[in-house]
This record gives sequence, C-alpha cells and structure tokens, in this order.
Amino acid sequence: MSFESLGLAPALVRALAEIGYATPTSIQVEAIPLAMAGHDLLGGAQTGTGKTAAFALPMLHRLSTTSVAGAPRRIRALILTPTRELAVQVHDSIRTYGKHAKMVSTVIYGGAGMNPQLDALRRGVDILVATPGRLIDHLERGSVKLGDVEMLILDEADRMLDMGFMPAIKRILNKLPATRQTLLFSATFEDAIKKLAMEFMRNPREVQVAARNTVAETVTHIAHPVDGARKRDLLIDILSERYQDQILVFGKTKHGCNRLAEQLEKSGIKAVAIHGNKSQSQRLKALGDFKSGKARVLVATDVAARGLDIPQLPLVINFDLPMVAEDYVHRIGRTGRAGASGEAISLVSPDEGGLLRAIHRVLKADIVMTVVEGYAPSRQIRMGNDSASAGRPSGQRTPSRRTPHTTAAPRHAQAHAGAKAHPAAERRERRAVNAPRPLR
Repeated sequence: MSFESLGLAPALVRALAEIGYATPTSIQVEAIPLAMAGHDLLGGAQTGTGKTAAFALPMLHRLSTTSVAGAPRRIRALILTPTRELAVQVHDSIRTYGKHAKMVSTVIYGGAGMNPQLDALRRGVDILVATPGRLIDHLERGSVKLGDVEMLILDEADRMLDMGFMPAIKRILNKLPATRQTLLFSATFEDAIKKLAMEFMRNPREVQVAARNTVAETVTHIAHPVDGARKRDLLIDILSERYQDQILVFGKTKHGCNRLAEQLEKSGIKAVAIHGNKSQSQRLKALGDFKSGKARVLVATDVAARGLDIPQLPLVINFDLPMVAEDYVHRIGRTGRAGASGEAISLVSPDEGGLLRAIHRVLKADIVMTVVEGYAPSRQIRMGNDSASAGRPSGQRTPSRRTPHTTAAPRHAQAHAGAKAHPAAERRERRAVNAPRPLR
C-alpha cells in the first residue's frame, strides 16, 4: 500500500515523498479513503500512529482539488485542538504536507498577541487551526467567519471535553453550516464522548485500529513503591542512571512541576518545566531546549504535554500518578512510538494505590512492581477491595536488605516473555529488594 494508491493528489504524494513518507500507517489506510469519500468519521488510534496525517491529507486533497482559481480565500476547513502546542504542531504538519498544494493556513491560540493573528486572517486563509477559547475571542470580535466551512476536524477530542471545552465547542458549532463533513480523532474513546459526538455528526463511520485505551505493546510498565516524601530522591537516582537519555517527567500541578524542575537543576540535572501558566514564548523555549538537548529532562503537566511530538523518547516517568486513569494512556503515548521500544516508570506512594489499580484496569497489561533498595515505603501499597492480600499487590514483598537471588531473573523474564529487557530495567532489578513480578 502506498499513499499514491490511496488516490491522493500528486502534489500531496510529492510532499510526502520529500519527507520520506512512503507507506501509510494503519489509521491512515483505514481513515483516508473514508474521509475522501465524504463520510463523517470517528477515528481512534494510539498516540504516535499518524492521526494528524490521517485527517490532514484527505482535507488537503479535498480543498486543493475543488478550489477555484482567483476566488477570494475563505475558511473552508476548521481544525480544533485542546492546547497551544498541539495546534502549532498540527499547523506545522499541514504546511509540510501541503507545501505544493497552494493552500493558505494559519493557527490561532491564546497566550499570543492578537494583532499577528488578525493580520493573517485579514489576508485570507483556507485552513484555520485553533484552540476553542481563542476562536471564541475572534468570533466575538467578528474577525473570523465560519459560514463557508466545509470540513470540521476535532483533534484529541476526548481531551477537549475533559478540559471543559464542550460549551465553547457548541458555540462554535452553531456558527458552522449544517451541511459539512466532520472528523473526530482521538487516542481514546469513552462511551460518553461517542454519545456527545453523535449529536453533531451524521452517520459517522468508525475506525479503531487499536484496542480502546491501549498503549503500544513495545512499552514496558514499571511501578516503584516509595513514600511521597522520598519520590524526589528516587527520581534523581533514576535520572542519574539514565544520564544519556532525554526523559519526560509528569507532575500533577503547575507549581509542583516548577519546583521539581528547580530541584533537579540544583542536583546538576538540566531540566525545564512546561505548564499552562507559562507564556507561549516560555513554553516554546522550554520545548526547544529539550528537543535540542540543552535540557535533558522536561517536567510537564498533562494538559501542557498534549500534542508534544518528541521522536525516540525512551522513557516517561510519572512522578505523580494521574487522577484520571485514561490520562496514563496519553502520558505513555509519548514513548514507544512507531514500533520503537519504550519504558514507563511510575513512582507510587501508599496513598496512590487506588489510582494505580484504576490504571491497571484501563491498561490491561502487566505492571512490574519493584521496590528499589533504600526506598521501601513505610506502608504497603493498598490497591482497593479487589486486592488479593489485604491490599498488597501480587509480587510486592516486605523489603529485605539482601540483593535478589539469581532465581529472580526467570520470574522477571516470564513477566515480559518475548520482550528484550531494557538495560536500565536490568540495573534497577539488580538494585531491587524484591524480585519484580507483574501486577495482575
């Protein structure tokens, strides 16, 4: 299967060839023909599997093959995203794919000046990428007219609803023509989200190329029980071991991310923080420092990390567990992309046992519980009423001062049958006070 065989316009195929895209991914193979045929579409796939191209390519094909030469430019396609970072990255992808298609696009989002956005809109655009809040601002000013929109695309739709954008989305929908094509893409689909989608979509086709709420099979999941007060010290130990890797660390709050990044810097680890209270220029600088290697660790909140495109990210660490289990899927989607191996480490305090159990239910995969020597928690991790041994998860043992016997290795290998152990995981296993077993 090739992009040309999907029936895409030659200008798009040429642009894809120039960036080395030869074979479409599963979501692209399934979604592009349906979208090109004019169907409304619900598209679900793991993060990093090519969702952006799955909606951008059919959109560019439709607009470029039906445009009228010399006609004034008007907004014919609207793409909504939950965050500024995702909006920028989607816009960059559209410009890359459509470089030979002669389409004009722009991106608008909060946290940036209005005047440059107003200038771009006055010049006329075919494609508008926007965050809901800033689009509402422009609608109220009268600087955006949506009466000619032919295609509406909602990217990371589940996150937009989780973030409370549904009222804004409904206001935007009221400004759109009733006759349009709507595409809704997301890494996860909850039943409530699908129900809401049915309110503004017409007989949508559904494409789900992976099981709901799953992450890549190439990702290894490890949980280290530790008291909350000692998480920072354990994190520094792990980061010191992985001194050659770039690592994404998730925190729960904006203030906590700032403080953690500052503490890592004081420990000699180059780190930057990114969250919603940072200005757009601060966020872009932090991302630039991380991608260029000036900073080795990026500490982020869930919202700020949405849409981050960081290729070959080997490790994601949950300093705090997410309050919503499905957010774990989005966090871990940053690693193990495009068939590469990845590792997800969670530092779990005794108070977070219930959150870990909820993640395990959603994940439907083994989570290896390993107590790191010197960091045994003062209390057992209690997982909830369905835990087998008074709240103690399978494999979590009372810490001992001895190094694990060599007989522990087969148990670890059995838990990850068929997968090659990550070198860092092996190092931590040698330091562990109990032989790691999967949480089941």
